Amino acid sequence: MDMNEIKEIFFQECEEQLAELESGLLKLNDGDRDPETVNAVFRAVHSIKGGAGAFGLEELVAFAHVFETTLDCVRSNKLEPNQDVLKVMLKSADVLADLVTCSRDGGSVEESRTRGLVKELEALANGEALPAAEAPKAAKPVAAAPAKPTDDSGFQPIPFTFDGFGEEEKVVEQFTYEVTFKPTRELYSKGNEAALLLRDLSRFGEMGIACDMDQLPALENMDPEASYFGWKISITTPKSEEEVRAVLEFAEWDCELEVKPAEASEGEELPMIPVPFDLSSLDDEPAPQPETAATEEASANVVKAVNAAVEKKESAAAAAAAAAAATQNNAAAAASSAGQTIRVDLDRVDRLINLVGELVINQAMLSQSVIENDNNGVSSINMGLEELQQLTREIQDSVMAIRAQPVKPVFQRMSRIVREVADMVGKQIRLVTEGENTEVDKTVIDKIAEPLTHMIRNAVDHGIESPEKREAAGKDPEGTIKLSAKHRSGRILIELQDDGGGINRERVKQKAIDNDLISPDANLSDEEIDNLIFAPGFSTADKISDISGRGVGMDVVKRSIQALGGRISISSRPGLGSTFTMSLPLTLAVLDGMVVTVAGQTLVVPLTAIVETLQPEASAIHSFGANQRLISIRNSFCPLVDVGRILNFRANQANPVDGVALLVESEGGGQRALMVDAIQGQRQVVIKSLEANYTHVPGIAAATILGDGRVALILDVDAVVGASRGQSLKPEMSLAAAG
Repeated sequence: MDMNEIKEIFFQECEEQLAELESGLLKLNDGDRDPETVNAVFRAVHSIKGGAGAFGLEELVAFAHVFETTLDCVRSNKLEPNQDVLKVMLKSADVLADLVTCSRDGGSVEESRTRGLVKELEALANGEALPAAEAPKAAKPVAAAPAKPTDDSGFQPIPFTFDGFGEEEKVVEQFTYEVTFKPTRELYSKGNEAALLLRDLSRFGEMGIACDMDQLPALENMDPEASYFGWKISITTPKSEEEVRAVLEFAEWDCELEVKPAEASEGEELPMIPVPFDLSSLDDEPAPQPETAATEEASANVVKAVNAAVEKKESAAAAAAAAAAATQNNAAAAASSAGQTIRVDLDRVDRLINLVGELVINQAMLSQSVIENDNNGVSSINMGLEELQQLTREIQDSVMAIRAQPVKPVFQRMSRIVREVADMVGKQIRLVTEGENTEVDKTVIDKIAEPLTHMIRNAVDHGIESPEKREAAGKDPEGTIKLSAKHRSGRILIELQDDGGGINRERVKQKAIDNDLISPDANLSDEEIDNLIFAPGFSTADKISDISGRGVGMDVVKRSIQALGGRISISSRPGLGSTFTMSLPLTLAVLDGMVVTVAGQTLVVPLTAIVETLQPEASAIHSFGANQRLISIRNSFCPLVDVGRILNFRANQANPVDGVALLVESEGGGQRALMVDAIQGQRQVVIKSLEANYTHVPGIAAATILGDGRVALILDVDAVVGASRGQSLKPEMSLAAAG
């Protein structure tokens, strides 16, 4: 594994740590004072800082260090995490995330943002009042770090440092520290390497080191996953004690660590063998070492150290055992880590899913061929195909489970948007989330982020009133937006609810009239008026600003949801708020469907939309109005919808008694009985995008390939139900016209 791969893993882990950081801060913001929550927040920043230091990401390390220091004050109960403190920390978490992104993708964070937050964090850590906000200033040039001269002995002494840009060099006092460092077995199980930490420490100055092997047992008693070595280190450097400690505190929880000035040393010490500690061989591109007297002396000292160890343990086998234990430690750690989780490129998973989809299609074709040529249906081939079908289904379910991810990352991203937009418009808003661990296909998660972001911004800008208006209406000045997710009927429901003023229907209707979307004498229901905000270009905003008013771009939101095979509905109560409900498929790859025949055409109806199937009787059919029909089901009446007529497969309505009724349930449309000619059977089908390969066809969600090789269309149940309620499909875009 090269350094680029290791760095990529670091940034992947940063995403996890940032999610943990935001989650913990939001818990604290909600009143959670569990010490473990505080520790989790501290560890997240600490881990990011440690990893960033290993890759030389100085700007990220500097900001994380200040952030970590303030969090440590909270952890030690020196700072109360009240709302003002947490507001600063949430902003700091946002900046930390931006710094991680810039470190990975290039670019830089505006210096005024980091500088202002650093001052606020330092003020909190020092128990001072928060500084007043200042206007952004031009970025101050930062001097590059001075080169570290290397002498022949391998030392990298730092005789001076820069205290500020443009100032004269200052000779800095040298300090000597004694460091005791003993890793635990957890350090190695996490894939860390003690030698690399010692290498980084050696770069601070002249270092002497001795290895403590008192805990090393005999070879037959050795635990390959244990840690037996410790080190006693003496280092002379211009760095502060805190900076020396920072090198090793990346492994703080996985080692015994003590750093103290040399003069404070007490008790018996290990014999110190001064070694010009050159660990350049651990670098990616080791520099060639000249054969000098200093190098020979260094080699001699190393030999002395090894001889001392061998002499101390009375056997050369002990030294060999130590080397073997270190090797086994690393191997065991790697095996343990690989057994828990692995990181796989998403493209590989996508390719696997596509191949499994093709396997499903070919298995269906093979089964169809055997059925057509096997009249009795009891041959061994037929039985084997049934087993193959079951195994194929299990493989497909397992592969789809790999792509299933919780919606938590998207929900956490929304909390930042709420904070930023609320600050821009001067509102007090709290985001509440539920069902963050609800899992859905990774593709769905990626594609819902943008429409959800737009809806959140609109809810903050236009959904929630200003604190003054809320108080005047007898409400809490702090508004609430609730974002929730749950599974229902094989789909995922995402609800965005606010406790704002609701939709002003009179204003919406007047805007629609002004924009020639409806006629002045149109008689619309409340639901129809609410849905006008999805009309292209519709807006109730009086002026254009950086934040769109409620309705701007909502047509794009609706199209984005529909492109995922989903639907969106609105429920609003004036003065109490609005609720937007998105219903989305759990996956965009496969679905369980009922294969039906309509006017000689083969269609697939998603099984999740079907409540039951029934054979209509003449006595259960009732006429209603000019051309509407109802079917009586258990003492209730349900509209009967002729699918063939809606899709223009036939000019006249078919006789319901000659067909089969599918009782379906749709979002916002209630129940309808879809009339089809016949049912061929139930099967799992692989979804193929009709829009990507042909064009969008109203009433049709996608296409699939059946076992006999024919292309079948997957019915968009909601579009058909909507058409039955008066939202007729346009003739020029119907299937008859498209075909």
